Amino acid sequence: MAGTQQSSTHPPLLPTTEEDTVNRLRLLRSRRVGVATYRRLMAEHGSAANALGALPEVAKSAGVQGYQSCPHAVVIAELNAGRTAGAKLLVEGGTDYPSDLADIPDAPPLLWSLGRTDLLRRPLIALVGARNASSLGTRMAKRLAEELTEEGFVIVSGLARGIDAAAHLGALAGGTIAVQAGGVDVIYPAENAQLAEKIAETGLRLSEMPMGMQPQARHFPARNRIISGLCRAVVVVEAAAKSGSLITARNALDQARDVLAVPGHPFDARATGCNMLIRDGAILVRNARDVIEAIAPLAPTAKELPLVSPEKSSPNLAQTAKLHDVILSRLGPAPVAEDQLMRDVAAPASKITSVLVDLELEGKIARQAGGLLSRVI
Repeated sequence: MAGTQQSSTHPPLLPTTEEDTVNRLRLLRSRRVGVATYRRLMAEHGSAANALGALPEVAKSAGVQGYQSCPHAVVIAELNAGRTAGAKLLVEGGTDYPSDLADIPDAPPLLWSLGRTDLLRRPLIALVGARNASSLGTRMAKRLAEELTEEGFVIVSGLARGIDAAAHLGALAGGTIAVQAGGVDVIYPAENAQLAEKIAETGLRLSEMPMGMQPQARHFPARNRIISGLCRAVVVVEAAAKSGSLITARNALDQARDVLAVPGHPFDARATGCNMLIRDGAILVRNARDVIEAIAPLAPTAKELPLVSPEKSSPNLAQTAKLHDVILSRLGPAPVAEDQLMRDVAAPASKITSVLVDLELEGKIARQAGGLLSRVI
């Protein structure tokens, strides 16, 4: 399932100097200047410096009086904040800027990076899905990530809870890239702080947002276009009928990327989006081999050495009162072994056992032969 190939409409790119980089950043950070306006101004005026000079008059012709572009000091402060955080600014047209991302029409002109930019030169696959993922979904995402990185691919995701976090964890040893909705130095959600630190050490974090920017709702759809734009294929593992993961899938189609999906139980709302994608032509995924065969022309010619072995992850269950909801979120209509559930939740067995009894008495879960558990829908 792939979209129609589009040709790039970007203006010609010249080698950048430090002064030009500052001007580009000033232009992009100026009020009412988004990616499309930035590109139009660069195409019309030939350079960021000329575009900045013309910007007040352009704004005046649009009915905005007294317009001022982003102050030089604001951009210098952002660049200093990036250096303090150990981040590097990737400028479109530069050697470190990802080539596949540069091909999409609304590619970010500048990206903050934290970590190993060399990963951008390896074959990239996006792995995305539901935040309120089931136990089976997180296990599937982690296994896919582990097996794909063993074959030399790098896993790209959005550092969200659920499927994203499981994908990053599974790919820590082989290479993973997290695309953030806020600034590259701002961790969201806070529960993924330790994971984000590990990614910065052995993988890569990226963001088009200014340093220190707190993520807002409108930033996530824009972030999703970068996730799909970086990759040649997007794999969706669990997604509701209306979810950000389906936005990423639609972006992938528009960007002529392949879309693949893991099927799920029809009674589980978290599988609705994936099942819809498969119905509409997405490639069905049962394992990593299905992904590799679907994108065989992209298979890497050589494997990178492993980075570091991922440490076992355990959810933050400091507040015992949340254990009830955590267990329910891990279960779906498809049966799961009780011992597997205990490993996934990583809470004391005595606590889990007592909660399972309560949930069973309340009619919220059902026990089946062979020590299997399922959620009553």
